[in-house]
Amino acid sequence: MTSRLLFFFFLFLCTVTTLVSTVSGALSCRKSCGDIPINYPFGIDKSCGSPQFSGMLNCSSTDLYFVTPSGSYKVRSIDYDKNTLVVFDPLMSTCSTLQPNHDFKLSDIQNTLIRPSYDSVFALLNCSNDSPLHNRYQNLCFSTAGHSCDELYSSCTSFSVFNTTSPNGNNTERATPNCCFTNYDTVRAMSMSVLDCSHYTTVINDGKMKGAVPIDWSYGIELSYSAPEIGCNACDKSGGTCGFDLETEIFLCQCPNNITTRDCGGVSDGGSNSTKANYATLFLVMLVSFICAIL
Repeated sequence: MTSRLLFFFFLFLCTVTTLVSTVSGALSCRKSCGDIPINYPFGIDKSCGSPQFSGMLNCSSTDLYFVTPSGSYKVRSIDYDKNTLVVFDPLMSTCSTLQPNHDFKLSDIQNTLIRPSYDSVFALLNCSNDSPLHNRYQNLCFSTAGHSCDELYSSCTSFSVFNTTSPNGNNTERATPNCCFTNYDTVRAMSMSVLDCSHYTTVINDGKMKGAVPIDWSYGIELSYSAPEIGCNACDKSGGTCGFDLETEIFLCQCPNNITTRDCGGVSDGGSNSTKANYATLFLVMLVSFICAIL
């Protein structure tokens, strides 16, 4: 009777050990993609970072992409001190390249957590005379660092194709189509088809646009994000990596010994009672695994 109870007891421990090993081993978080560091709230592996930001970043080989309903946008940099992320749309028009038009869209949760900052300027080009931006919603257009849209038409090779000529007596004069510098809220509220503009480009007004020609502007989109504080700082300082449980989305801290706890108990400063307890747990798991192998 006693031997049978011991057998089922160790069988139970084997099952628990398997589950612990599965949970512990499932959480493996890469800390970079190419030369871009990946820190909380972002993650490129399952269970890593914040659950609210899960699936927003994708690491393809050495390139990092920000994924939205309208496409994947290459990430150029992430500033964790300023909570900003700069992305570039490879299919977006620039001063030197004209691309087919498409909308820039974010999901509902992205619109709440990570959205273009007010330094991100959307230049809408080749807008018709009937565009609402030049009728009912003229106030949505503004000047950017003293520049006008005409500069894009006159100095950019790609946008010069929108220029047309119209007769003026015995002469002809150049006619430039309507355009508009605006912010993200405009393109979020109205699609490019509703705005009646054929193309757009985005520029980051980082204080360096004044006096600079369009070819030298910083093309891209700066996103500002807000991350919930759930104890990640303590996890980082203890030598861990912030993550979460896939089923419950409860915060977990991935430690060097692969045991997920609230923090790593001071791994970075030489260890503590919590760390010793983690290693004791790991030893127990290994011991039970050895017994299971014998059984």
